[in-house]
This record gives sequence, structure tokens and C-alpha cells, in this order.
Amino acid sequence: MASSSIDYSQPLATVLRESTIQVHHEIERSKGAELLLSGALPREEYARFLMMLWHVYDTFERALDKTSSHPVLEPTYNPQLLRRTPALAADISYLLQDAAWQAHPIHQELLLNRPPALTAYVQRIENIAASADPAPLLAHSYVRYLGDLSGGQNIRNVLRKAYDLEDDKGLSFYQFRELATNKVAGLGEMKRIKDWFRAGMNTGGEAASQQSKSEIAEEAQNVFRLNQGIFEAIRIGDRTDRVLDYDRRKTNESQSAVSLAAVVPFLAAVGLFLVLGGFVGDFSISRLFRGLSQHA
Repeated sequence: MASSSIDYSQPLATVLRESTIQVHHEIERSKGAELLLSGALPREEYARFLMMLWHVYDTFERALDKTSSHPVLEPTYNPQLLRRTPALAADISYLLQDAAWQAHPIHQELLLNRPPALTAYVQRIENIAASADPAPLLAHSYVRYLGDLSGGQNIRNVLRKAYDLEDDKGLSFYQFRELATNKVAGLGEMKRIKDWFRAGMNTGGEAASQQSKSEIAEEAQNVFRLNQGIFEAIRIGDRTDRVLDYDRRKTNESQSAVSLAAVVPFLAAVGLFLVLGGFVGDFSISRLFRGLSQHA
């Protein structure tokens, strides 16, 4: 439920930022997210994770296409700039070296034993898109696209090293184009895209009542939990020796009690998320905080 302490007369971008602070502390630490951020997932399991994201984005972006004329959604609707589904398909194909990846055994098994979290995520998007007021889809754009534009850029650095991905092949999901050209966006342009997106959210919010803003804020909290479900659907039982070694190192190190869900937004807030790029294959929360102290 959206917090009663939020001032819904504020710009919508501010409302969503303030209303999702607490959800970071509520979400339990995810083993799958740790392995992803450390680059310790086996390559095929990472491909399976991207397949789950593909189903989420395919449903989500088709929903945006159908509802793009809605006054709350129209200002941030820019499929040429933001659409992620084709990039995910390209990355999966490269990782598996299989252009027909939807027929790959990993994907067929995913369809046969679809994780409940994936089903819930997709159905939630479909239900909102089919409702009388699809404005809460903006919450999905907010969580997904701004996340991809922010923390996703640092995950890319980890994955490039972990899977020996040269020339950013297999990493197009984390790449965006510049607002005005077809060039790959650098960090400065990424900030401009985020500023454009937040401005569009605020413009859309001007067409929303305070009740609608409250519903969008509540949905944003829900989206964080839906994403947590996808992380929890990562399979960590059949581990490679590399992952087992990662776990042994992690057990032997002195660990901070701070949850990953709480650390990530803090890093983003102080602009130090880039330190994640130095923890490939040997990630721990305690090392992360040592890195923070060196950059403070």
C-alpha cells in the first residue's frame, strides 16, 4: 500500500522515488541477485535469466504499444530509444550461439516449468494493460527502464569480464542509443536520457489525479517485489566449481549484515555504483563497503 506520508501533489518522479525507499528494506536478500552481480552465474543460467526478462519485456513493451496514447504514458513512450526486447533476444542468441534460441532446450524447459514469479509478473502487466486505466504501467517503466539506465550499466562491466564478452557482444541489453543520434550512449548521455525520462514522468503526472499517483506509486512498490521474484527464480542448485569457490570465499569473509536490496539504492544515491565493476568473481558486501570508503 502506498504510504500515507507521501505528498502526492509533488511531481510524479519525486512521488515514485519517495514511495519506493522503504521497499528496498523490505525485500529480503537474494542469492540469485548476488550471483548475478558477482558474475558468478554459470553462462547458461545467465542466459535463462535473460529469457525470463525477455518474456517480461515482451509483454510489457507490447502493452505500452497498445496504451501509448494514454496521457500519463505518452510522454515517456519512445520505443526507438527504450525498447529492450530485441536486445535481449540478440544477447540470448549470442550467449547460446543459437539464433533459434526459443527452440533451445533451456527455453523449452523454462516454458514447461515456468517459474510462478514469471507467470505472476507477466499476468500483472497484462491485467493492467487490459484495465480501464493503464496508467500504473508507468510504474513498470520507472522501475525497469531507469534501473537499466542506472545500475544495469555497472552490471554490464561485471558480465563483460565474467563471460569474456569482447566488443560488448552479448551485452546489447545494457546499451542505449543517444537521444538525438544512433550512436551508443555514454555515461553523460545516459544521464540526459534519465533526465528526459523523469521530465516525461512529471508531464504525465500532470494528467493524473492524486489518487492515480497513489496507485502508480503502489504499483512501483509491487514491481520491485515482482523483480525480486525473478531473481529468486534463478537456479543456484547446480553450481559450477567456480560458483562453489565463490561461496566458500564468501563464507570465510566477514560479512556485513546490510542487505543487497538496501545497498544498491544507497550506492546509486551517492553516485558510487561504479565500484561494483571491480568485484568480478570475488564479490562480497564487506569488500564493497571497503571500496566505498576508498571512494568517499
